[in-house]
Amino acid sequence: MKQRTRCRVAVALAGGTAAALIAGTTTTAAASMPSTARTTAGCGADPALFDFRDCPALPAGADPAKWRCEVFVMHSSIKLGALDIRTLAPMAATNAEGPLPDGGKGQVFGGLRAGPTRVDNAPAPFGGALRLLPQYAGFSDFYSDGVHRGALDMKFRLQHPMLDEHCTIGADADPVKLRFLQDGTTEWVSKEPPILRFAVHDTAFAAPRSYGCGPLGKLVDRRLGLPAPSGQSKISATAFYTFRSYDRLPTGS
Repeated sequence: MKQRTRCRVAVALAGGTAAALIAGTTTTAAASMPSTARTTAGCGADPALFDFRDCPALPAGADPAKWRCEVFVMHSSIKLGALDIRTLAPMAATNAEGPLPDGGKGQVFGGLRAGPTRVDNAPAPFGGALRLLPQYAGFSDFYSDGVHRGALDMKFRLQHPMLDEHCTIGADADPVKLRFLQDGTTEWVSKEPPILRFAVHDTAFAAPRSYGCGPLGKLVDRRLGLPAPSGQSKISATAFYTFRSYDRLPTGS
């Protein structure tokens, strides 16, 4: 049974992440997923299933052996106002964490990768041509206490032939503020390489109005139910997490 679980994880992360994210990405670093993402012989978990290329530069004076690069891959469902997407294309977030030279806690965000998801139930006049693309909106905090599993500010690009290319739900100055709470316990999928799995949700965030949508902005807000107050939107996700210390990162990361 344990071996079959590891096989499902390997297929989900290699096929889901590499195939879905390569179709369209957004990140503070490189713009494509690695060609090395794959399953391995025996279908075991492999660190190549996670992409370490977005690991950010460390603060001056930081000890690479005491800092680690963390990669989270999330398979989610999301409701934003009137948009209800049961299967959002996978998202991968990269973060660095470790002690600062003065002894304080340090974090550096590396990047967010995501692919667009077609919104099959989009209201008229958008129909089946509307796609939703998650984007980073300038704030993250991945320190966890076992219940609070991190914070991430996001905006969601609306891709449609009728809309301006910069049309988004939320903006850097008015983001979708996700604050993840854990559901249940954390499961060790693999000890070597280290891979953990856990479920998270947020049902308390508000969905801002649209920005940059041109003359159709008011129509977008009206048809998509934006802005939507806290309690009318939600996200739930299964997250896979791995890490490497900076002195053990793969060559080229």
